[in-house]
Amino acid sequence: MENHYEFEEEYRDTIATVDESGKRIWIYPKKPKGRFHNYRILVTIVLLGLLFAGPFIEIDGHPLLLLNIFERKFVILGQAFWPQDFFLLALLAVTFFVFIILFTVAFGRVWCGWACPQTLFMEMVFRKIEYWIEGDANQQRKLNASPWNALKIWKKSLKHFIYLAIAILISHTVMAYLIGIDQVIEVVSQPPAAHMNGFIGLVVFTGIFYWVFAYFREQACTAVCPYGRLQSVLIVKETMAVMYDWLRGEPRSKLKKNEQSSDTGDCIDCKLCVHACPTGIDIRNGTQLECVNCTACMDACDEVMTKINKPEGLIRLSSHTAIESGQKKLFTPRVAGYSVILLALVGFLSFMLISRSDVEITVLKVPGTLYQKTDDGQISNLYNIQFVNKTFEELEIELKVLNNPKAIISRVGTQRIIIPANDKYEGVFFIKMTSTEITKTKTNVDIGVFTDGKLIDEIDTKFLGPVKLKK
Repeated sequence: MENHYEFEEEYRDTIATVDESGKRIWIYPKKPKGRFHNYRILVTIVLLGLLFAGPFIEIDGHPLLLLNIFERKFVILGQAFWPQDFFLLALLAVTFFVFIILFTVAFGRVWCGWACPQTLFMEMVFRKIEYWIEGDANQQRKLNASPWNALKIWKKSLKHFIYLAIAILISHTVMAYLIGIDQVIEVVSQPPAAHMNGFIGLVVFTGIFYWVFAYFREQACTAVCPYGRLQSVLIVKETMAVMYDWLRGEPRSKLKKNEQSSDTGDCIDCKLCVHACPTGIDIRNGTQLECVNCTACMDACDEVMTKINKPEGLIRLSSHTAIESGQKKLFTPRVAGYSVILLALVGFLSFMLISRSDVEITVLKVPGTLYQKTDDGQISNLYNIQFVNKTFEELEIELKVLNNPKAIISRVGTQRIIIPANDKYEGVFFIKMTSTEITKTKTNVDIGVFTDGKLIDEIDTKFLGPVKLKK
């Protein structure tokens, strides 16, 4: 273990994409190939297929996912959520965050390398286009260093034109998740002046995505993404991640094919693992902030090991403990603790979703009013009542006082209460009670909300009235 970290100690003080003067080092990763890269291609096809198909997928005629922050309407898996459901959305976010913590403690940054949209687009789409037009890493270096000529202008123009086209496609897809595919089609099918806000939004999104994937690139993962920063406190010695087997690989030597030496490790210091890394690190220095577990170094190393007749897996998915002691211990007390918390959150969230009412009702006394006495001797209170229909169907509502069947609820205007689908409705209502039923200045009133004769929600409020006088 003594010589595990004796090579290139300076990595502790800097990141691979910034030099000593603070200037960015442009990364030219070697074109990946191998078994794990083929798996990543399949995963990418599935995930990006779902991403682009998502706005068109409907559940019972409703969007699979809609995050309309502008109108404060959210649809998740076909279920509508409103600002009144903020508690549920917050609980969902906490549950997801705990899941991320558990997943990272157990498997490191597998999400980053295999499922994160930033990595999928960068490495499996934009980088592929770059390889196709400009060639592998060395050819790209030569092209960038060469003077501007017709060939260079053609290649650079073609690459950035395709980049811009893909950025436009991504921006429209993201916008569809925000305002709905129907509204996006309406925006793009009419002149910009007809939907200026939507047009500006698409232009801004397009510019951001183009800039990120054409220029910012891996800096989004190493300098901006908070998840990368979290891994330093979440990853432990038992975490599964891309690991270099230092016990087998050290000390390094410049061995050639078919050469055998008993006093050297299997690593021949070819540095292909470094050349293949899209963030420019040397995995042999241990787990680092920039590593996204993309497994490109594993494919590069396995190819070399095959050529020199050595076993594959010098760089592999493993843990520090497994390499050091040979014992895999994935289910640790920490994993068990997070699992219990996650199961509790999932159970509570499921209960809240199942018990969630289809109609949210808010009852407030009209400001500045007390109580009124009618000609027939009844006492009335005036209330503002707001309904939020969380369903995708129009609902006709009936209100009843549950704890006083003789109480009357009447609305100012028409008595029918029709709430449009996925919308809200407000009205002014009277609640009337006979003076004989009022025994104190504030009486508890339990209002039931009925649709088709079925109680779907109830709410408590206060009814103001005069104190009953003793005879």
